Amino acid sequence: MFRLVSLSFLLVGICQFFYACATIPAREDPPLQVVNKVDINKYLGKWYEIARYPNWFQENCYGVTAEYEFVNDSVIKVVNKCRDRLLNGEIREAVGTAHITDSSNNAKLKVTFHWPFYGDYWIIDLGEDYEYVVVSEPKRQYLWILSRKPSMETPKYNKILESLAKRNFDIALLSLTPLT
Repeated sequence: MFRLVSLSFLLVGICQFFYACATIPAREDPPLQVVNKVDINKYLGKWYEIARYPNWFQENCYGVTAEYEFVNDSVIKVVNKCRDRLLNGEIREAVGTAHITDSSNNAKLKVTFHWPFYGDYWIIDLGEDYEYVVVSEPKRQYLWILSRKPSMETPKYNKILESLAKRNFDIALLSLTPLT
């Protein structure tokens, strides 16, 4: 009998714990801010991925690059490439399109690689000379640090990490992208 009562109290306690955890409100991040202005003509061209949050569509990707070019005034062609599994592995390529959704600053885009599915592509940090960019989306589930060169100086990278931490990004989730 004692064991049955003790087991009942244990089960009630476990249920109360899980109910309490389920009713704790999720952490509310402040709205994600984008950069003030993006000159799309300067933004176009080739970028090298320095780091990213892991995601399913880039699994086993090494040496990642992204290239952007105008198709017309409202459409940007996006070509993402990576090496599969090894730095000298087979090249994987994904071709998509991007549309600027906020022409007041050009920092918010919608990108698709598989129509009709679109994802947010928000430019949240950008070097003065367009030497690096940080891209995410409103929920902070995706994050990329890109550079015009295949590598980035450590002080600059650390400054970006510091800025991201202040903006409620979990920098421990970032993975460096092998490029060379």
